[in-house]
Amino acid sequence: MTATDSPSTGAAVSPDRPRSGWFLPLLRRLHFFAGLFVGPFILVAALSGALYALTPTLERAMYAHELTASSTRDGMALADQIAAAEAYVGGGTPVAVRPAPAPGDTTRVMFADDALPESTTRAVFVDPATTEIRGDLPAYGTSGALPLRHWISDLHRSLHLGDVGRWYSELAASWLGIVALAGLGLWIGRFLARRRRSTRRVRGYRRLMRWHSGIGVGVVLGALFLSATGITWSTYAGANVADLRAAVGAGTPALVTSLDGSAAAGEHAHHGGAHEPASAADAETFDEVLAVARTVNVTSGDLEIRPPAGEGMAWVVQEIHRSFPTEVDAVAIDAATLRVTDRVDFADYPLLAKLSRWGVDLHMGTMFGLANQLVLFALAIGIAALVVLGYAMWWNRRPTRGLATAPARGVLRHAPWWGIGAVLVAAVAIGLVLPLVGFTLAVFVAIDLLLGWRARRVSRSERREASSR
Repeated sequence: MTATDSPSTGAAVSPDRPRSGWFLPLLRRLHFFAGLFVGPFILVAALSGALYALTPTLERAMYAHELTASSTRDGMALADQIAAAEAYVGGGTPVAVRPAPAPGDTTRVMFADDALPESTTRAVFVDPATTEIRGDLPAYGTSGALPLRHWISDLHRSLHLGDVGRWYSELAASWLGIVALAGLGLWIGRFLARRRRSTRRVRGYRRLMRWHSGIGVGVVLGALFLSATGITWSTYAGANVADLRAAVGAGTPALVTSLDGSAAAGEHAHHGGAHEPASAADAETFDEVLAVARTVNVTSGDLEIRPPAGEGMAWVVQEIHRSFPTEVDAVAIDAATLRVTDRVDFADYPLLAKLSRWGVDLHMGTMFGLANQLVLFALAIGIAALVVLGYAMWWNRRPTRGLATAPARGVLRHAPWWGIGAVLVAAVAIGLVLPLVGFTLAVFVAIDLLLGWRARRVSRSERREASSR
């Protein structure tokens, strides 16, 4: 960054020391370029996220027949319900069973199906009181998302483009927090400066800027939260966060499921489409291991029972209650002896692991039900509005011909040595933790250098033409 663009012509001039110092102009330039180039990714993530925020409620309404039993009478034994599901699918052993969480709900018996995508099971919904089959749907992942929620979730996460598509959401989540912090810094700078309103700007731009600033201040904390929690799901930055948590001893405790204590259960190990239990599990064993788990630490109605995933492995009973208060305790049981071989209690999670669990559940709209979902929806719409208003401001500032020029470059030349050092260290650190930010930031700098080189060439050419006249 060696030259400065004139606000009106974009020509390179030697900048005087900025009246506002060097830091705010640097934030302004970062905010401008990041918003300009990453804005479309953030907009798509915000709009799809707004839709996803409402999916828990939409799912309950759309699949009411499958999720709701015909009566609220006391349910029959799990063995009877599982036998009905096995007869319906023509045999096979369930990979997991989710008993009806409350009177009036159905039991979900989940089978592996090679015809389904990875991490997807075939869920058969059984009326606990009558063993009537209420429905048969694919269910995805540990959340058990049904087709509507899974489709919207995949849209939000990867645009249905697979692993490559996940780069878009990681880029959006990684830059969202940086853009939000830069915008907050600019707002604070303007607030502290208490500058008089300039009459040089047209009213349309001033109005757009007031709306942009007002909405930005209103959603900045939510944007930072969504950025931080969204990163935990990402491919590259998410792996770095997981490694960092493990390094400081704040990883999520894993339940040991091998009977010899040599292996721990993976979070998604039971949801692969081809992961059948090691052997046919007696349906009555589901009732037996659940009874044992109830005496240990499983008290929630929302739970999942999983048969052994291999020889020498234990049964797992896991709470899956993600709304407040969080209940995700788990217990491993040797079915042969009905002995508890391991247990994990949420109360014993490290603080960072608890915060991660709560953050994910808030991000997904399950922590506080409909209220949580409505807040997320409003927040996502606010972020989308910021992107649209930002582009409207950019368009409104354009000269008569062409597009709006970027804020002046060259401000780092006026920074003290420690300021330059701090910026470089921060850029490297952020790039290491958030790789896609590091890559795109390098692209921004390259574009900036090319624009500066082009501006200097144009300026020299104009000076030569003027001197030859």
